Amino acid sequence: FLSEACDLIMDAARKRKEFLLVGTKGYAADLIASTAKKTGCHYINYKWQGGLLTNWSTTKEKLERFRNLKQKYKSGLFHRRRTKKEIALIEKQLELLQQYLEGIFYMKKLPDIVIIVDQQKESTAVRECRALGIPTISLVDTNCDPDFVDIPIPANDDARGSVGLILNKLMSAVSSGYNN
Repeated sequence: FLSEACDLIMDAARKRKEFLLVGTKGYAADLIASTAKKTGCHYINYKWQGGLLTNWSTTKEKLERFRNLKQKYKSGLFHRRRTKKEIALIEKQLELLQQYLEGIFYMKKLPDIVIIVDQQKESTAVRECRALGIPTISLVDTNCDPDFVDIPIPANDDARGSVGLILNKLMSAVSSGYNN
């Protein structure tokens, strides 16, 4: 199963397809972020917001607002003629957007393949991908149904070591595909 997933990923990466990694479990969140950043993939590691993919037009608007806020905040335009309270509210809004959307900051279109670490916890993501026909690769534990995803990878999704090993294997396939 893992080799089938790696072959699919490598082939998709050769065609310059976009990947989205999803894993919001505590131990997996930092693994998801670090491995996705190494390969230039998009990721969700805080909380899957319902409608993230199925309501893509709204997600695009949120991303655009986030980009604009971040750019204006960094340039110092927000600090002119604003009260401390207004600045604090903007900073809080930026922090919240950063938490939810940091991993998809540069995403311009729906992903071509979604890689999910815990199928049971990310059931909303699985349902959205199925509704949109986006191929999914997922680590499936004994408490998951492998029929819900396109390529299941049987593995212990509760062990940091096994998740890290599989993610590294999948991301090396992405890197190999991009480099060819």
